[in-house]
Amino acid sequence: MKNLVSAAFLAALLITGCNQPSKEIRTYQVNDKTSVAEWKGSTPDHSNEGAFQVTGSVQAASDGTIQGGKFIIPIASIKNYNLPDEVKGQLLEHLKSPDFFNMALHPNAAFEITKIEAYHGQDGVQNANQLVTGNFTLAGQTHPISFPANITYAGDSLKVASTFKLDRTQWGLTKYNNPKEKMYILPDADISLKLQAAVQ
Repeated sequence: MKNLVSAAFLAALLITGCNQPSKEIRTYQVNDKTSVAEWKGSTPDHSNEGAFQVTGSVQAASDGTIQGGKFIIPIASIKNYNLPDEVKGQLLEHLKSPDFFNMALHPNAAFEITKIEAYHGQDGVQNANQLVTGNFTLAGQTHPISFPANITYAGDSLKVASTFKLDRTQWGLTKYNNPKEKMYILPDADISLKLQAAVQ
């Protein structure tokens, strides 16, 4: 009798498990025409602004929870917003040089999501609902970072918006980092992510 009860209980568990809906994992491809990582670098008396193109994909379950994501930021895509055309090229070439991103050796920056969790803090990010953690690779070095983001879904598309500061010196970009020198750039760069992705 005991064996019969055990067998019936096991059968019930198997049937229940089979009836549980599985979470469908969907891949959202980043729209590299509309997705950007905007930047602002500052000295004590002025600043420059621009953006990088972003490519990659996000994996999310049918219940809206993000399972992972990988993104590539081509250094060659760097743009400047504020300088006149006649001097803009000089800045961009300098940023691509070994003084900064060293594009010849490290043509891409990259970010890979390792964890997503609910966020309820107040860090100046409007409507931030998720804390994104992952590994960021820049100039040949990889270090973990976390930042709050607003992630929203609409049908087969999703949007990610975030603003945060990134200390360039953590990735070895230490040129012009002495406040006593004539040319001094603040370590923190302001980053604003604007990503759009959709199921293909």
